[in-house]
This record gives sequence, C-alpha cells and structure tokens, in this order.
Amino acid sequence: MDRNLALEFVRITEAAALASAKWTGHGNEKAADQAAVDAMRKAFDTVRIDGTVVIGEGERDEAPMLFIGEKVGLKKEDSPAIDIALDPLEGTTICATGGVGAISVIAFAERGGFLHAPDTYMDKIATGPNAKGMIDIDLSPTENIHRVAEGNKKPIGDVTVVILNRPRHKELIAEVRKTGARIHLIDDGDVSAAVASGWADSGIDLLMGIGGAPEGVISAAAMRCMGGDFQGRLKYRNESEKERALKMGVKDLNQKFTLEELARGPVMFCATGVTDGPLLKGVKILAGGRAQTQSIVMRSQTGTIRHVDAYHNFSLKKALH
Repeated sequence: MDRNLALEFVRITEAAALASAKWTGHGNEKAADQAAVDAMRKAFDTVRIDGTVVIGEGERDEAPMLFIGEKVGLKKEDSPAIDIALDPLEGTTICATGGVGAISVIAFAERGGFLHAPDTYMDKIATGPNAKGMIDIDLSPTENIHRVAEGNKKPIGDVTVVILNRPRHKELIAEVRKTGARIHLIDDGDVSAAVASGWADSGIDLLMGIGGAPEGVISAAAMRCMGGDFQGRLKYRNESEKERALKMGVKDLNQKFTLEELARGPVMFCATGVTDGPLLKGVKILAGGRAQTQSIVMRSQTGTIRHVDAYHNFSLKKALH
C-alpha cells in the first residue's frame, strides 16, 4: 500500500475521535458511538480508495453503523482495493463515563489480507517482540506466562497480564494469580491492551482472554507492524454465527488463527485517542473553537511507528464546507 495513504487514514480516526469526544462523560453510549460512526463514514468519502469493511459491526441492512460488506472511499479507476477492519469507538462505555483509554481505530490491508469473520467473540493471546513465536493459545495460561517470562528475561512475579474484567474470565484470573504473575484488569478496550503488550515500556507483557473478534483482527494488524505476536480462535454465541462464518470462508470453526492468518501482507494501523489512556492522549478541547488530538500510525512493510499530534481549527474547517 502507498505510504501516502497513512496520513489520509489517520484523518479518518481523527474525525471519529473528535466527534465522539463531544459526548465524553455524558453517560450516553449510543450517542457517542453514533457520532463516531457518522464522522468516520463521512471521512471515508474523502479518501481515494476502493474500500470494503470486512470485519466490523456485522451484516445489517440500512444500518446506522459501518457494517461488514459496506463499501467506503472515493472510488476512482486508479483507487487501490483495500480491506478494512474498524471500530469507530473502541471503549464506548469508557467514553460515556469519561474513563481511561477510549480510542477510534482502523486497520487496513490489501484486498484479501484480513480474516473475514462475523461480528462474534474471539479468544485471544498477544505479546511483544521478545516472546514472539513462544506463545500458543492451545497451551495453558500457566505455560504461556512461563514462556513470556523467559522471552522477556524476567521473573514470573514481574510479568503483567492484562485481562478484560468479565465473569467469563473467573477461572483464567484465578490461574494467572496462582502463577504469581501480576494482573491488570480492564473494563473495556482490548485493542489498546493488545498494542500495549507490544510496547517495551508499557508495563504489559501479555494479553489473554475473550473479547470481540473485530478487535482481534485489528490487534493482529497492529502486532504485525510492531513485530509482536498474536493468536485467536473464534467463539460463537449461536448457530447463526457459525453459519455466517462458514459462508464467509471459515473452513474450520475451531481453527487457531495465527498472526499471519488474521492479517496477511502489507497492513497499516491507525488509532486516535478519545480519552487519555496508556496508548494515546485523548482529545483536548481548547479555547477559540480548537482541539488537539494524538494519533498513532503504523506500517508493517517498514515497521515505522509514528505519533501524530494535531491541532484542529473548527472555524476554518466549517468555512471549507
């Protein structure tokens, strides 16, 4: 993919973050999510790509969200064919309550580069470059923690595992604590958590547990860019999701997906902070109709990771429309 597209893509997550940030702390999850979706869809219309959402909100007719199969972008004869995995507002509850770490996030691949899967759940494991190739979702949490400790050359007591704070993870949490490893529980936002496991100075060594499948594919794209590792297995809620998965090309419903099977070929990852978090600073509303955003842009082809700090002047933007 053309590297010049990177800055075009970050404008999309900036737009979604700015729109949803207006609802930060208002307690209205639906309004925050809707604002992000509407802004992201509008921003896509300005980017010259032949884009297809391949993993996102699901297959819905006339839905008010960006749904699987939706065509986006300003399609021209020379527009590159791009597959898209997205979450306009990852951490809807976080945004609504004014919590930590809500982001707007998109991953891009060349056509056919991402796993096509329904909007279901995924069992996930992610770690950074030091333990790449050492984790295996088929192994016990205890064995994976030991391997990550070995890869990072630290005692198990210094290994930190991030897990979504959900009742379904009761047994996982108990086993991790039994190993002596540290646990960082989060209420939402496991893309940020997965990416954090790839940062050497984040304090997070490993992500484990079940979360959304779209977030899993997005996280895999980020780990491709960062040199980390990720595996996932789809967890279906009902027979309908299994049937949809088979129709979308999943041949083995119990397949363990490796990093390269989730995100193949050249990929890009873009995220903009909505609220302050460990990955990015959130939107800051400034005086005089201005705002500040912080974004991150990654490319797998070069391993380049850029932070983009931007100032936005809404009065000038309105004048252009």
